[in-house]
Amino acid sequence: MTVVTIYTLFVLVSIYTSVMQIGYVNLAKRKKAVLLSDADFLKAGNYAVAKEKMSIVSSFIDYIMFIAWMGFGISYLSGSMIFENDALMNIAIVMGFIVINSVISLPFAYYEKFVLDEKFGFNKSTMAQWIKDTLISFVMTLVLGSLVVWGIYAIISNFDLWWLWSFVFIFGVVVLINMLYPAFRAMFFDKLTPLQDEKLDAEIKRLMDKTGFVSSGVFVSDASKRDARLNAYFGGFGKAKRVVLYDTLIEKLSTKELLAVLGHELGHFAHGDIYKNIALVGAMLFAMFGIFGNLPESLYLEMGISPAPYLLMILLILFMPVLGFIMMPIMGIVSRHNEYEADKMGSELGGEGGAVELANALKKLVTENKSFPLSHPIYIFFHYTHPPVLERLKELGVDVGNIDKSSLEGKCEANI
Repeated sequence: MTVVTIYTLFVLVSIYTSVMQIGYVNLAKRKKAVLLSDADFLKAGNYAVAKEKMSIVSSFIDYIMFIAWMGFGISYLSGSMIFENDALMNIAIVMGFIVINSVISLPFAYYEKFVLDEKFGFNKSTMAQWIKDTLISFVMTLVLGSLVVWGIYAIISNFDLWWLWSFVFIFGVVVLINMLYPAFRAMFFDKLTPLQDEKLDAEIKRLMDKTGFVSSGVFVSDASKRDARLNAYFGGFGKAKRVVLYDTLIEKLSTKELLAVLGHELGHFAHGDIYKNIALVGAMLFAMFGIFGNLPESLYLEMGISPAPYLLMILLILFMPVLGFIMMPIMGIVSRHNEYEADKMGSELGGEGGAVELANALKKLVTENKSFPLSHPIYIFFHYTHPPVLERLKELGVDVGNIDKSSLEGKCEANI
């Protein structure tokens, strides 16, 4: 079948990139340490390899589930949902599909949190906290997902150009999610409190004034109750924008380093990168809906099923990772360019020594997040939204020394 062939190629290429990355890292982690201490370099390499091995297993399971869904799963699910109301039946089938996939993914989420992250010192969450977060996410998926499915069902049922109007609807949902994300996280997951450090707060607002960034305030997230990684984000649109700093970030970075990181993020704002990224997502969604809105009837005959609204939505969900993987290299090229420009502005906003502070912050982020600084070129091509940290440091004028990659070319020690 055509759809199975396409998905099979996607899985094979995805696994191939992971295998090449595993082999590359397995060789690189035994060489001279880069940016990290010898112990941290080896640990970061082991973490990168473990993550990719889990990704390969996940890809196999996803492939088995895809074959199952296409072979008999969709037909069985649709035959099991008996509703007089056609809208309710379509919603029940699609949400049943989503719930089953979510349940199957739970062991992977558990393994990542309580085995992998626990082993490498990231996990700070309790089992009770994880169960609570999972249940909240599940309920939100049921409620909001049902509303979105109902919206697409109504569009498919009433418009000839349903794929175009469905794209407009989903794109609007994506924009709305970006606007409400900080509020939702604060309501259901993270506790956000206004930044208490008045000096740091004043310095951050001074940076924001330089770029015309207007926000509703600077907040601190209690992220350390779940994870030890460092992060920060800007969320929302208009005056509802928030600056959110993880408490782990404040703890590990100096004030100047923290300001350099925020200067980088403000660089994204000043260059309109948020809107560029949304436009790229919009282009991907448009392509996806355009393709599935114009599939030949022979393809449905080949699958032995009729193009009902629930089927169209399930196919869209199943093939979204495929299109995302295809478009990722394009989005990655644009994103990596934006990161270089944001680094440049972040170093300028920091004034004299700004580049050094940003470089120091990047080094700490690599260390604390156990990010292995070397990757296979093909893995970078398909997966990296940010430039490799070594390239970013070079652009900031940091001497990272000579790194011998000659013995890494063309070799693979996967040890899967």
